[in-house]
Amino acid sequence: MSNTALGLPVGRGLLYLIIAGVAWGTAGAAASLVYRASDLGPLALSFWRCAAGFALLLAVRLLRRPRARPTAVAEPLGRKALRTVTTGLGLAVFQTAYFAAVAATGLVVATVVTLGAGPVLVALGARLTLGERLGAGGTVAVGGALTGLAVLFLGPAATVRPSGVLLALVSAAGGSAMTLLTRRWGRDGGTDASATAVGTFAVACLCVLPFALAEGLVPHTAQPGQVLWLLGYIATVPTALAYALYFAAAAVVRSATVSVIMLLEPVSAAVLAVTLLGEPLTPTTLAGTLLMLASVTGLAVTEARTATAGNPLPR
Repeated sequence: MSNTALGLPVGRGLLYLIIAGVAWGTAGAAASLVYRASDLGPLALSFWRCAAGFALLLAVRLLRRPRARPTAVAEPLGRKALRTVTTGLGLAVFQTAYFAAVAATGLVVATVVTLGAGPVLVALGARLTLGERLGAGGTVAVGGALTGLAVLFLGPAATVRPSGVLLALVSAAGGSAMTLLTRRWGRDGGTDASATAVGTFAVACLCVLPFALAEGLVPHTAQPGQVLWLLGYIATVPTALAYALYFAAAAVVRSATVSVIMLLEPVSAAVLAVTLLGEPLTPTTLAGTLLMLASVTGLAVTEARTATAGNPLPR
């Protein structure tokens, strides 16, 4: 089955992923500002993000009331439930561990380690479970992206704490599992991206809630307006908008391509770390950012050409 047979043109899917990646990069910076302004912990922050994202996505779904395509094949109920639960667990692990890593080792290191491990885990998982091959161009692009991440990671501004790195790796594992599952079920057709997003956030809320209650759901702060604004931003732009675009696009774009394009997240995070959080712009930060942008562009062009030629996905 070709990419476009699933309903969304691949070119538009790539655009969706680029927007989602940039938006996700702002979540860590907003979380850092929340930590500075209040005593809210990563588990509570993750819960509020899931809860608000769920409410917004559900409201949009109810307002739009999408009509089922006449030719669409209904997804079996058992598979739908399994998909929702597993992707919800992956989301809960991905974003909770990421917020904890930001608190433990800082924005740049947490984001770079999380997204740096992602392409490797996804490439291995896609090869073992989906039979996808990168090809020569894809291999070069992934290598260039990982090189860029290594340059960022080894920069003099990085402050690495083992606990934060471990949390970032756990986050990468959760995000990679979510990407692979979305791609696996999405390429078979019959998957409703909007329902996937709503159900995933509902499951993630339930998973995180007990731990968030133990940590403390209500923050203590001298700047309640700022904290509420930041929480609202996290819920809308890098959550409701970004995940809606991600779930729609990840079903029609190759898993490894999704993972590499998502490396735009550490790029935008690095920019915000410099401009908003006051971290210095070093030559290594600039070099790593440019390497990753070049890799993302190259892989996106390769994917678009493959789709335009009408070639099936690599098996």
